[in-house]
Amino acid sequence: MSDRLTVPQEHVDWRTKGLWWTGEPISLEEFAARRDHLFTGPFTWPLMVLRASALERNIAALSGFTERHRLLFAPHGKTSMAPALIQRQLDAGAWGVTAATANQVLDFRRFGVRRILLANELLDVRVLRWVAAELDRDPDFEFLFCADSAEGVAAAARGAADRPGGRPLRVMVERGIPGGRTGCRTREQVLAAARAVADAPGLELAGVAGYEGPLGDADGVRGFLRELLGDAEALAAGYGVDRPVLSVGGSAWFDLVAEEVGGRGDVVPILRSGAYVAHDDGLYQRTTPYRRLPEGPGALSGALELWAQVISVPEDGLAIAALGRREANYDQGFPVPRRLRRADGSTVAARGLEVTDLNDHHAYLSVPPGLEVSPGDLVSFGISHPCTAFDRWQVIPVVDDRDTVVDAVATYF
Repeated sequence: MSDRLTVPQEHVDWRTKGLWWTGEPISLEEFAARRDHLFTGPFTWPLMVLRASALERNIAALSGFTERHRLLFAPHGKTSMAPALIQRQLDAGAWGVTAATANQVLDFRRFGVRRILLANELLDVRVLRWVAAELDRDPDFEFLFCADSAEGVAAAARGAADRPGGRPLRVMVERGIPGGRTGCRTREQVLAAARAVADAPGLELAGVAGYEGPLGDADGVRGFLRELLGDAEALAAGYGVDRPVLSVGGSAWFDLVAEEVGGRGDVVPILRSGAYVAHDDGLYQRTTPYRRLPEGPGALSGALELWAQVISVPEDGLAIAALGRREANYDQGFPVPRRLRRADGSTVAARGLEVTDLNDHHAYLSVPPGLEVSPGDLVSFGISHPCTAFDRWQVIPVVDDRDTVVDAVATYF
């Protein structure tokens, strides 16, 4: 039985980006029930949509993967910050949800998420006190977070103080990568942080955490995972931690995580991959572990589509679409043209069409010889790196394979 989230009642109105709405505000449920068509409904361009079939396939793929490999799954909620999508992930068997910031922890609690893993350091004592109060208020609430320093442990201890009989704050010692971001660099530092947690009243040593994403090769990833396993073994031996939590997982190496820690009886393995929910047509299409797995790279597909209109073809080989940095993320590559839709409704593959630059609201398209592009054509774009795509769109229609709206999701950034 998954958590039943409390999704805030949102509405569409004239402020909703991509929607040409002149009537009274209506709820997202009422909007979805209209079953508008993408190309005849009250939409204007540019517009971001989610493709329902890809979304369902992606969620099912990681649900099945984690179940087969006996991994607990706490997908990173930062990818979408959409409670309707998080609900689908929980319904598919996710153990909990991962957060990156204190604000996301607050959001997920407001939605009603019962298990939250903060994959980051937390030194804001006010937030820690609020978390401690939540633990005392709700016996079903579970919370894990990271520390990698004496200062982090001291802040956690202050957050847990003055609560006789209160539930402890559960701390994972974070292991990092030299030259990388947060996390202890050596076993000695891990054990020093663990000793500080074990000695601090109001805290409980839960296990270890890390992030293997920056490592660029399989040998490096395996070595890092084995270091984490050694850390967990040291916590079990030195501090009596029964089955320490071992939490890892970006979206590029979860197959190796499964091979190294999946199903182990000496740790509680928690995978945190999150980008899979929407996947993409760029970064993760190139790096997905499914390239190495029997299911093949088609096991995941880009669920996000950006539709924009060609507004000018000012010279040979160049077209301008009304899509820019305000609508499309570009931190890991420009949007990827998928197909063209003509004024008569016919479609052709956008083969050879390429975005070469973005302004605030304009995309420069290099047009190959032999491909006709005309003002008024619509272009379907995929994106690269979903974690920076959702935050540009507060309401995203979900469409089926007949281009009919079947749902609408709200995001909270």
